[in-house]
Amino acid sequence: MMEWMVLLGVVSGMRTLTAVAVLCCAAWLHVLPLSGWAAWAGMGVSAAVFALMVLGEYVGDTLPRTPARITAFPLAARLVFGSFAGALAANAMQEPVAGGVLFGLLGAAIGSYGGYRLRTVCARRVGRDLPVALLESALALGLAVLAVHRLHVDLLTQRAGL
Repeated sequence: MMEWMVLLGVVSGMRTLTAVAVLCCAAWLHVLPLSGWAAWAGMGVSAAVFALMVLGEYVGDTLPRTPARITAFPLAARLVFGSFAGALAANAMQEPVAGGVLFGLLGAAIGSYGGYRLRTVCARRVGRDLPVALLESALALGLAVLAVHRLHVDLLTQRAGL
């Protein structure tokens, strides 16, 4: 299960808000149970707000003046939201939140630096950044959905005692 927390962190390193938005949507759809301090994330308003913020982030990421993700503020935001995504995933799986925070933080660092390097190389080869940025956004969303789906399957397996 920790691998899905790391993957959610990687997604946050690629696109800051995507993992949390997908987790909120999954909780709202009753795919992942969030309880206690995390219950607010399963509310419709939370899912809607994060989904709108993700769309804004995707647009903002394509703009030429957007700072690199490895500069201080964007990196800090990615690390915080990666940790938060890991904490939400840990809550859903009834695992220790501290572990989720650490695995999400690790993933966010990998996604931030690895994603920056990969995007830079790909954009140089393609000759334009926009197609690479759009592909990276789609990949981040796909990986987040995959991680949440796998968390859901693991949760069902855990509940069945398998």
